Amino acid sequence: MTATTEAPAATPYRMFDFFDLEVVRTRRLGPSLLRVTFTGPELADFHGGGRDQSLSLFLPHPGQQAPVLPTPEPGDDGRAWHAAYRAIPNDERAIMRSYTLSGQRRHPAQEVDIDFVLHGTDADDTVAAGPACRWARAARPGDKVVVLGPAATDNTAVRCRPHDDFDHILMWGDETALPAALGVLAWLPASVSAHVWLEVPHRADIQPIRTAARLTVHWLVRDEDAPSALQAVRDTRLHDAARPYAWLAGESGTMKELRRHLVRERGYDKRAVTFVGYWKRGLSEDALREEPADA
Repeated sequence: MTATTEAPAATPYRMFDFFDLEVVRTRRLGPSLLRVTFTGPELADFHGGGRDQSLSLFLPHPGQQAPVLPTPEPGDDGRAWHAAYRAIPNDERAIMRSYTLSGQRRHPAQEVDIDFVLHGTDADDTVAAGPACRWARAARPGDKVVVLGPAATDNTAVRCRPHDDFDHILMWGDETALPAALGVLAWLPASVSAHVWLEVPHRADIQPIRTAARLTVHWLVRDEDAPSALQAVRDTRLHDAARPYAWLAGESGTMKELRRHLVRERGYDKRAVTFVGYWKRGLSEDALREEPADA
């Protein structure tokens, strides 16, 4: 899931580090969702910031024992490493994908969770399975990956950053944004009210929610002919809020429609709307990375 957002793209390289991980176990969360749990000796230095913490996951190609990556050089701000990475032939260099950290535990073992959406599992699925989805389906204990993840809790890969005095949050996310949405909800304080739309392919994909916020949630189940996200939000009368904030994530086109609705029709301040495009209909993640941020 590539993230394209209004926030600045540049990130201080020192906030992030490479972590060699291996699969511990996998668990199906629903027809469309698979959780992969990883461990590694360096995870004591991995410090997720919660909320919608994102990371870069590097996967091996079929037949490779581990992802093929250049070695980071001391003092590099990331540019030299990225140039060296791009210089490796396409069919050899590690597959890079962006994901959300779904969970982290220190005890009884150092572990992190990443949730994968299993595209291409239904006869009517319009999104073909990509290399990360295929890797996740076949993942077994001991399989090796590399993560470029947070080495500092306060890092720029956490995008949900409402103003300090916000009193209401409006949220939308599809299944690709579900781990991030659940992370944001778990972080919300009891002083905040939340109005949330979460879109999933099947009812069995609905996940439990933990939050202290005063929550109104609508699950939009696509195989039950749920309305579009835009229609569902537009048809809802929202509570009056003095200092509202919005967090939108998922398919890029839907996210932009919702943002326009909030700003133009509901009067939201643009600066109070965080929007993150994890994917775009008709484009692979590699093609989406090449698009301008405002496309």
